[in-house]
Amino acid sequence: MLGSLLVMVLAAGEPAEALAKYEVKTLALQVPSEWKQSEADGTQRFDDPTGDAYLLVDVGTVQSSGMKPQVCLDKVLAAMGHESGWKQLKLGKAPAARRVDTDTTPDGAESVETVTYVGCDGKTTWSLVFHMDVKQKEHFESLAAKVAQSVAYSKPSASKKGK
Repeated sequence: MLGSLLVMVLAAGEPAEALAKYEVKTLALQVPSEWKQSEADGTQRFDDPTGDAYLLVDVGTVQSSGMKPQVCLDKVLAAMGHESGWKQLKLGKAPAARRVDTDTTPDGAESVETVTYVGCDGKTTWSLVFHMDVKQKEHFESLAAKVAQSVAYSKPSASKKGK
């Protein structure tokens, strides 16, 4: 009986979104396969079909050769004003940081949560910026974490490559 209850509870959860590998320059990551991809000014954008969330991906090259990954991340954070709220972590076997911000319209009717990840391996810098409707944040925050955890540094390839 307990096993049947457990199966019912697990079946009631939202289905996991299928993730597909995507490469942007020298960064590989997995994004929801049903999200629509577009590009503008070198930024890759992935839109959730419901319109409740989107992801921006930027990848750049470190201009100084031989920079240590942590020094690189510190420079990225300093360039962003070293605002409070950054949590240091490792993604793609290199230093990274995460911050969450919430913005609400003046009348309080709508709120948007932004989860930002930045990282550097000493050669490549990158950012993932997830914008989501606060009403759906439970679903999209866990999805954002899965995408961030999939980050890997790679060499460019011809398959599903961003510009």
